[in-house]
Amino acid sequence: MIDTFPHMHRALEEARRAASRGEVPIGAVVVGPDGAVLAAAGNDVVAAKDPTGHAEMIAIRAAAKAFGSERLEGCDLYVTLEPCAMCAQAIAFARIRRVYFGADDPKGGGITVGARIYSHNTTHHKPEVYGGILERESAQLLRDFFKARR
Repeated sequence: MIDTFPHMHRALEEARRAASRGEVPIGAVVVGPDGAVLAAAGNDVVAAKDPTGHAEMIAIRAAAKAFGSERLEGCDLYVTLEPCAMCAQAIAFARIRRVYFGADDPKGGGITVGARIYSHNTTHHKPEVYGGILERESAQLLRDFFKARR
């Protein structure tokens, strides 16, 4: 069987690693125009004591360094949970071409619910967005993590 979403599987691996460190299990992967992985990260909010330590933010920062530009034009982002408003805006500022995400985030999402960053006229760059990619696996990972915390 051909894996049609290898980069999302990699994002899920990063999310599992984050969970093993006690972080909310969210993983992100930035892929360059040539299909090569530029950066991959899991959440690092708690350990780094950094409220901006979201997987997307960490991966975008690392990808920009690897890509040699603050603009990641032609690059795609794979993330296990719908990005929040902060991450959605960073995605726009980075000029990421496409966003693929797993589970919707009904409480903190910034794309399909909540702030809906890309629906505003003031958002200059609006990436293509595809949700529901390996949604079941992404959502289950989050459910299991929070269930174990209760």
